[in-house]
Amino acid sequence: MPKSPKKAAINVDSSEVLVQCVVKGMQEKKAQEIVVMDLRGVHNAFTDFFVICSGSSDTQIEAIADSVDKEVWEQARVHVHAMEGRANREWILMDYYEVIVHVFLKDKRAFFKLEELWGDAKFTNIPD
Repeated sequence: MPKSPKKAAINVDSSEVLVQCVVKGMQEKKAQEIVVMDLRGVHNAFTDFFVICSGSSDTQIEAIADSVDKEVWEQARVHVHAMEGRANREWILMDYYEVIVHVFLKDKRAFFKLEELWGDAKFTNIPD
């Protein structure tokens, strides 16, 4: 039986695709100060990426989280594994295993300073 010709391998990291979906969902609701932290080169990191953004009100951070969840499902067909903080609406954390999403009220983001905790990560700032 003749072998079929090999197709060119496409090297697309699924976590990078998720990051693109997350960022798009954030941008749809005017999230501010979006930062993508690539943790793949950080020793003992438990995930590939953190994606962090700020919102100016509890209503906006809830809308951002909803938009991210919708975009990730529509584009990548991935459901959020766990979501925390929805009741408080100050810091919503969304766990997609290889991508962890943090949607903060501005003052809570300044208080927790996640970017400083993971200073070894590669940072990409997304323009507002």
